[in-house]
Amino acid sequence: MTQATTHQQERRQARPRQVAEYLGVSIATVWRWASERHDFPRSRKIGPRVTVWDLNEIDAWVDAQQSNQR
Repeated sequence: MTQATTHQQERRQARPRQVAEYLGVSIATVWRWASERHDFPRSRKIGPRVTVWDLNEIDAWVDAQQSNQR
């Protein structure tokens, strides 16, 4: 993986509100999925009060959900 690719993936992190908007659901739904759905991507704590998700993992999860519905 190149340094540019690594840097691009770092920019693809999103806070809970951004993830909710990205998925078209409420923030409460994002947190519920994170705690109840074992297939939902794991969040990462990057500070004492800062939690993020990797949007590349969210995209892969969405793709998997769409594949399962077909």
